[in-house]
Amino acid sequence: MTTRRTAIAGMVTALMLGLTAAGTAAPATVDNTVEKTPGESYKRTELYFGGSKPDGSVITPADFEQFVDKEVTPAFPDGLTWLEAHGQWMGGKEDSYVLILLYPYTKRTANRDIEEIRTDYKTQFQQQSVLRADSVERVSF
Repeated sequence: MTTRRTAIAGMVTALMLGLTAAGTAAPATVDNTVEKTPGESYKRTELYFGGSKPDGSVITPADFEQFVDKEVTPAFPDGLTWLEAHGQWMGGKEDSYVLILLYPYTKRTANRDIEEIRTDYKTQFQQQSVLRADSVERVSF
C-alpha cells in the first residue's frame, strides 16, 4: 500500500511539475521583432467650451472661430483642431466647441497659454467653466 501511494504521489508530482513547466515554457516559434508605433510622444489637451451665454444667447461658430484666431492661434501657430459638438453640463444641454491641441513636451509655455485661453473665454463669453482634459499621445506627421 505504501509503495502504491508513493508511486501515485510521484506521478501527481511529476504531472504538476510538467504542467507548471508547460505553462511557463516559451512558444515553439517566437517572433523577436517588436512592432513599434511610429511617432513621438506629444501632450494632448482638449478644451470644452460652452456654446451659450447665461442670458441664453448663442456663441456662434463665427464667434468661436474669431476667438480661436485671436486667442488660440498665436499661442499654438503650428496647428490645432476645433469641432462643433453637443453636450450637457449641470443639467442643461447646449451646443459647444471642442478644441484639440497636440504639442511637444518642449513647449514650455503650453500650460500658461492654455490657462490664459480658458480664462479669456470665460471672461469674453461669461462662462462658469472651460473643461480641460490632458493626456499623452503618439503623434506622427
